[in-house]
Amino acid sequence: MTRFPILALALRSIANRRATAILTVLTVAITMTLFLGVEKVRHGARASFENTITGTDLIVGARSSPVNLLLYSIFHIGDATNNITWETYEAVAGAPNVAWTVPISLGDSHAGYRVVGTDNRFFEHYRHGDRRNLAFTEGGALGDLFDTVLGAAVARDLGYELGEEIIVAHGTGRVSFVEHDNNPFEIVGILAPTGTPVDRSVFVSLEAIEAIHLEGPTGAGTNLSATELRQMDLQPDQITAFLVGLTSPTAALRLQRQVNTYPEEALQGIIPGVALAQLWQVVGAAERTLAAVAAFVVLTGLICILTAILTSLNERRREMAILRALGARPHHIFALLVSEAALLAFFGAVLGTALTYGALLAGAPILEQRFGIFLIGMTPGLYDLALIGAVTLAAAVLGLFPAWRAFRNSLADGMTIRV
Repeated sequence: MTRFPILALALRSIANRRATAILTVLTVAITMTLFLGVEKVRHGARASFENTITGTDLIVGARSSPVNLLLYSIFHIGDATNNITWETYEAVAGAPNVAWTVPISLGDSHAGYRVVGTDNRFFEHYRHGDRRNLAFTEGGALGDLFDTVLGAAVARDLGYELGEEIIVAHGTGRVSFVEHDNNPFEIVGILAPTGTPVDRSVFVSLEAIEAIHLEGPTGAGTNLSATELRQMDLQPDQITAFLVGLTSPTAALRLQRQVNTYPEEALQGIIPGVALAQLWQVVGAAERTLAAVAAFVVLTGLICILTAILTSLNERRREMAILRALGARPHHIFALLVSEAALLAFFGAVLGTALTYGALLAGAPILEQRFGIFLIGMTPGLYDLALIGAVTLAAAVLGLFPAWRAFRNSLADGMTIRV
């Protein structure tokens, strides 16, 4: 007799009904894989969303709600309530503890993708994820007046390559009736995928934005040659927003207060991480619903174990009677069925965990490049062990019902042949 006779007997009983046991274990494994996969992707999606922009201490724009400022300046959704004068931008940029600033000018588009007027400091200072730099897969940063850099999704979806020319249109819609076709832009760089709104953006210089609007915002662009335009002072009068990096993160609140109370203009400064967390409270309902659905799937797998044991009770009445005849007490029968339920759940949970991490390791590069979801915790940890234990315990609790029914069967009832 082994040291744990009930467990040994339960293992032999499961092996004797291996076809049913394998199907039950696979059911639990699939539900476990779905639940763990959803949880990993859910947490990764939230972390990636909250790290859409990192390393920036403040975003400054016209006074509105923090979420609205974040949406139009970073996610390029909606429009600004007002612009910021260049003088105000320079005043904030020259404030103490300001290490760098990146101006942003919005209002134009190309094939439905936002055109972002900025300068090369954007490619230098914009961070995403765990403070990752922007990188170029082809070409490089802006050089000449009518150069443009494309985000990865723009280049991929529209099939653009280096050296091609594109036309910028007035407005932000996919279809525009006013195109600045007098001044085409040449593609000089394509950025690597980031999974952020950068992928869906077209970057040009602030001076180019000024140049194409010399004849007015709704014109086809200026008729002046590029040589003539390069000799002009194309410093913008206004911008939409700007990013601020500080020499010390502790100075963020002080500068934010100064910006929010700036007497010359109605400004607002937001801390990106705080605004992103607020925005997630709005858009995060879907991922919570998905987690709830995945939890019910796990419950379905546990009910499959209960169903398998219950449906086999009638067939196993003689087995139980023989065990009783050999000296097994009713509590041994009770413990046997509970152990079987727990073991089936344990094997399924372990297999499901292994399948989950195998799938995540294989799919992590695709999730990162295509969807910008950076998965964290790619090795099993205490949470996974706790989840395996919880599933095993839940199965054991569900196994109490068939075990109780078997407990009540008498020896004589078990030996009776039912026709």
